Amino acid sequence: MNAGSRIYLDHNATTPLRPAARDAMVVALGGPANASSVHGEGRAARGLVESARRSLAAATGAKVKNIVFTSGATEANVTVLTPNISVSGQLRPATRLFVGATEHASVLSAGRFDPRRVTILPVTGDGVIDKSQAERLVRGEAEAGGVPLVSVMAANNETGVVQPLAGISRIVRDAGGYLHVDAVQALGRIPVSIGAWDCDIMSVSSHKIGGPQGVGAIVYGRDDLRAAPLITGGGQEGRHRAGTENVAAIAGFGAALEELAVAEEAARITALRDWLEAELRHIYGDTVVFGRDVPRLPNTISFAVAGMVAETALIACDLAGAAVSSGSACSSGKVSSSHVLEAMGVPVDLARGALRLSLGWTSTREDVERFAEIWRGLVNRMKPAKAGKAA
Repeated sequence: MNAGSRIYLDHNATTPLRPAARDAMVVALGGPANASSVHGEGRAARGLVESARRSLAAATGAKVKNIVFTSGATEANVTVLTPNISVSGQLRPATRLFVGATEHASVLSAGRFDPRRVTILPVTGDGVIDKSQAERLVRGEAEAGGVPLVSVMAANNETGVVQPLAGISRIVRDAGGYLHVDAVQALGRIPVSIGAWDCDIMSVSSHKIGGPQGVGAIVYGRDDLRAAPLITGGGQEGRHRAGTENVAAIAGFGAALEELAVAEEAARITALRDWLEAELRHIYGDTVVFGRDVPRLPNTISFAVAGMVAETALIACDLAGAAVSSGSACSSGKVSSSHVLEAMGVPVDLARGALRLSLGWTSTREDVERFAEIWRGLVNRMKPAKAGKAA
């Protein structure tokens, strides 16, 4: 970026559209066809959808036939969080839903479960699922004759904390339950494998990897398992999601998937994150970085300075040319208390000042250096006594 341009550090909310995705969408928009039509134009549209399905299968380690496109990850989550799960065509309903305390709002809303059949799984002070508590709760449901459905995100959208999915999967398997993983923030940033994670269902989204908004997918880890459709009335997506496919958005999603180079990009982004994180702590030594001592996404820094208010800092950063966030972007633009930090036991006065910086494919060294300059000026104005204190 040149010195006069804005700095975008909110990739966990949405990442800018990749040129390849835009090009693929333009091509798809030039075709008039419905992907369910049998004529040549319809088959061409179907080809774009199926190409994207193959790309997503490759990116997640799933089978092509086990991918169902949706309008986004929220729809995917609401669809699969249902008691009505079938195995080999026979209903084997989930009797209770267990969700992590730091999950995205679309998971905490509990999908189609009766709220009385939902249990929150506590997290540690680092934001990691408390496995001993999870095992006790999930095993209790199984011992009572129930079938648990456990929903845990691969990586947190606010802190970037990565959950220990292998251990959680063992708990779920021992209890004879189902495991759903919200992989929205993980896709494109860390290796994603539905087989290695041993989960039954996964949710993903396009606009977190440089594809368009308005498209996501359900990815099944088993051929024989399906959740009852949320949207019915048509035969699209193998009768698992009715409605004409958004061919242009799906094509853009597929093109963005083909652009991913997870290992190389993770190394580049990690170096930028680590430099910026160290600089933030140099600028103000008492800066608290949430989840710093556990595995995190390579692109995310969630931090706070006691006494600073997030809303004030956000406005100041925005006026200085930096787009950052106070946490999740799913609260209608409101700056409010973070349920994630609350679940981690972060004191209210510290949590109310939490900011999130999230990097992505457009981020450069110049971006992080310029943000450090902006932040130094802000801290000097608001905390002059401690600015520059060594970490």
